[in-house]
Amino acid sequence: MSRTTPFASPLLLGFDTMEKTLERISKASDGYPPYNIERMRADRLSGEPERLRITLAVAGFSEDELDVTTEENQLLIRGRQIEQGERDYLYRGIAARQFQRVFVLADGMQVLGAVLKNGLLSVDLIRPEPDRIVKKINISVSQ
Repeated sequence: MSRTTPFASPLLLGFDTMEKTLERISKASDGYPPYNIERMRADRLSGEPERLRITLAVAGFSEDELDVTTEENQLLIRGRQIEQGERDYLYRGIAARQFQRVFVLADGMQVLGAVLKNGLLSVDLIRPEPDRIVKKINISVSQ
């Protein structure tokens, strides 16, 4: 049985990238790892702009096992644990599977950096204020 997509209509041409993006996002939406998105208010005294912070619970992952990249307008966070030899688990409740989380970024969003601390990976984002360009338009008089 073949799977049809919403973009399979012959009237919707040129939507290949959007279809691929939706497919990638749907694959990454299994709920693991859990995450928070919070707004960090602007600090007027230091001049820092408003930021967004995405925090993922990645207990058991080291810095070498995590990868944070941007691709086009997407933030991709991947994790893959490296097996450390054979272990004999009596009970295994800590997930050790690979994951990929995809966040679609609005135009102009920039990644400031990522920090791993106490099993939480925090990625900070900003949207710089656009420069205000004022352009004088000359008015010509025609007769």
